[in-house]
Amino acid sequence: MTTASTTTPMIGRAGRDTAVALTATVGLGAAAWAFTVQRMRGMDMGVATRLGSLPYFLSVWVPMMAAMMLPGTAPAARRLARAGGRVLDVSLYVGSYLAIWGVVGIAVYALYRPHGTATAGAFAVAAAVYELTPLKRRCREMCRDRMTSGLGLGVCCVGSSIGLMLVMVALGVMSVTWMAVTAAVVLAQKLLPPKGAVDVAVAIAIAVVGTAVIVAPSAVPGLVRPM
Repeated sequence: MTTASTTTPMIGRAGRDTAVALTATVGLGAAAWAFTVQRMRGMDMGVATRLGSLPYFLSVWVPMMAAMMLPGTAPAARRLARAGGRVLDVSLYVGSYLAIWGVVGIAVYALYRPHGTATAGAFAVAAAVYELTPLKRRCREMCRDRMTSGLGLGVCCVGSSIGLMLVMVALGVMSVTWMAVTAAVVLAQKLLPPKGAVDVAVAIAIAVVGTAVIVAPSAVPGLVRPM
């Protein structure tokens, strides 16, 4: 029979675990949102956005990834804390996860060039196709599994979200609007189980946006056209 003396420490432990996980993910993510929005002010030039120097770009990209990606890792961080992980363990887990996205940022910097709306639209359509591939589905499933390593979780989540990130980078890498839309879809895909009808609808929506960017860019809300 469970007594009050044993129940109270269990409740306290659960509360501590939740507090550690939420602080390391949702709390840090919220702070990163505030920092990133301030940092990106005046930088959005749509498809013609220039990235500046690598150190400067990473000083924007890493907080951006923290804002977009960390809230979705809260369940994994909480499991780690409840399994006996210390604050340092949770911090290393989250830090190694973000390190993977930092590497992605270096790759984006190396490959990115200012481009036109036709190119941006083509990338969006390609991303829509990727959303329906077995690789995307498998990476998404693994991203929701009980990954014991932040690095492993990061790699899986890159595979799951790379198409969505491609759309954001192509349409406006420094756009708060596209960042928010992408973050919402990424979070939903991390927390909700895959459903064929929903996944197809998301892919179609991305393809429609990509096609609109190609044929009628002025009709796409939130898209900054090159001067």
